[in-house]
Amino acid sequence: MTDTDLVLVERTGPIATLTINRPSKLNALNAHLVAELARAFEALATAGEGEDAVRAAILTGAGNKAFVAGADIGEMAEMTPVGAKRFADAGQRLCHRIESLPFPVIAAVNGFALGGGCELALACDFIYASDNAKLGLPEVTLGVMPGFGGTQRLLRRVGAARARELVFTGDMVSAEQALVMGLVNAVHPAAELLPKARETAQKIASRGPLAVAAAKRVMLHGEGIDLASACEHEAQAFAGLFGSEDLREGMKAFLAKTKPTFLGR
Repeated sequence: MTDTDLVLVERTGPIATLTINRPSKLNALNAHLVAELARAFEALATAGEGEDAVRAAILTGAGNKAFVAGADIGEMAEMTPVGAKRFADAGQRLCHRIESLPFPVIAAVNGFALGGGCELALACDFIYASDNAKLGLPEVTLGVMPGFGGTQRLLRRVGAARARELVFTGDMVSAEQALVMGLVNAVHPAAELLPKARETAQKIASRGPLAVAAAKRVMLHGEGIDLASACEHEAQAFAGLFGSEDLREGMKAFLAKTKPTFLGR
């Protein structure tokens, strides 16, 4: 298997679909795959400007059994503490890069999203799941704990008490249970998962890309600071958009009752 086989990238206009392609191992994450995902996202971030830029992305897994069933246990079992820290650092850099991309990323969870797979989905802006999906952080059943940021992102997503329960027990939850607790945004039949994700990605891609990027940046930054500071950060970003061509285009189109054409500048 060549490097590029591990991550398949399909570009349709402003929308990119990344497929984690290791189905024989249920798309389990090893160090090589983590590095390839990082390279793929970095390439999309710099793929073009203005009309040529990516405006939304979808992350999914190959096959119909797993998004990512976890980390590659065979590889992890041989790690020293130094090697484990290196692996965790690489995974955390990947998840942080996904969060900091200038376009939203939708996780289309098409089966098991466990351990590192759940952590990867949590780094995306939101999650759509197939009705056969199972999600969880079962690391404690192996004598370890999440290392790609799962403890922190899960509690921010579902609240501290629920996150503690899931992390400390290592239990998996169904897609419907994940929906109730706010871990996923929507549950779709397996055959409709990618079409629904693409429909949402297309809607996002039709909006002002500078505005979407600014909103993503402000919301991420605001999670870690006090409300007053976060609101001031929002006001500054809001005002900054008034110097863009996209804002003028959007407001002109609204007043003229026409469809805007955003150029990302």
